[in-house]
Amino acid sequence: MLERFRGFWTRLVSPIAHLLIRLGVSPDAVTLVGTLGVATGALVFFPQGMLLTGVLVITAFVFSDLVDGYMARLTDRSSPFGAFLDSTLDRVGDGAIFGGLALYFAGPGDSTLYLALSLVCLVMGSVTSYARARAESLGYQAKGGIAERADRLVAILVMTGLSAIFSLPFLLFLTLWVLAVASTITVVQRVLLVRRQALGGPAQPPS
Repeated sequence: MLERFRGFWTRLVSPIAHLLIRLGVSPDAVTLVGTLGVATGALVFFPQGMLLTGVLVITAFVFSDLVDGYMARLTDRSSPFGAFLDSTLDRVGDGAIFGGLALYFAGPGDSTLYLALSLVCLVMGSVTSYARARAESLGYQAKGGIAERADRLVAILVMTGLSAIFSLPFLLFLTLWVLAVASTITVVQRVLLVRRQALGGPAQPPS
């Protein structure tokens, strides 16, 4: 979802990117600070039951994923290490969000079922990303599926925030069910996609 509106969001955050460049901040530093902010919002506020506060803090930092890439392109500082760091820290941030929800349900949320669903979302989200990375390392393509990272991120943040604002916990419950199922289906889709490519002939050497 963020990917589909990347042009709009990039224009929105471009003044921040230009300011950081003038201050001498590197794209990698923005990536690191953004991840620390997301993790703090999720692991400090969610376990205390402060869902809306957590969502607001996470949202404030999650756009660093656009800022750092825009800065790297502007300054011609795109690099394989930067791409690696960005992808790796994305997994940390995503894990923190669902891990924070799991801790919420283990504490004030008091639900073993939704604790388990939060963990399913965490694990299957990570496997979705790993499946693509592993396929590409072997020379195959495994992009796509019904629940890519940006879609999962927007869905859980928006619905967690709305459930807190309107005191409608079923919105969060429903979202966890949908994401758990959709993430699992996405993993299966990517496995089948790579299987079809593997049966169709030898892979292209990875770049």
